[in-house]
Amino acid sequence: MKVGAIGLFLIGLCLGAAVTVPPSAWAQDNSARRPAGFDANPIGKVLSAAGVAHIEHTTAVLLQANLPPNGPAQAKTGDLVYRGDVIQTGPGGALSITFVDGTSFNVSANARMEVNEFVYDPNGHSNSTLLSLSKGTFAFIAGAIAHTGNMTVDTPVATMGIRGTAPRVEILEDGTVRFSTLVEQK
Repeated sequence: MKVGAIGLFLIGLCLGAAVTVPPSAWAQDNSARRPAGFDANPIGKVLSAAGVAHIEHTTAVLLQANLPPNGPAQAKTGDLVYRGDVIQTGPGGALSITFVDGTSFNVSANARMEVNEFVYDPNGHSNSTLLSLSKGTFAFIAGAIAHTGNMTVDTPVATMGIRGTAPRVEILEDGTVRFSTLVEQK
């Protein structure tokens, strides 16, 4: 009887130790333990949202405990944006997003944008951003990354290197892309 109780106790200890992973394991710089593309630091925030607008977190299972049953939830003011997110609007939808480097993006109806890369250190000079715009209209004002690194915006017909301008990009249903730059009057 004692041998059986001791055996069960030891098995319980082993199972308990195997299941319990200390929280500090995620804090260590061991990328082999983290899922590819995982970045828990928000890089932006929704300033306003109207109509049908969604932000799909590519690492949603890690970022949210309760996922909506029918895909991404409706975006709302204050929602956070992460590297790898896909931002989409439907008919009548619109989003305004600000990023941690000061870049501001306005996304119009029926648009799709992916935040492929976002590296920003306020004291650094190797900052980089890659945003992919695949449909819709976007107007934005470039922030610090454009001045201290490499801000790149990819479209179906061209890749733009942004160095501090305020572009407007319109991607039409037929694949035509229109570019314009807002000019500040002095």
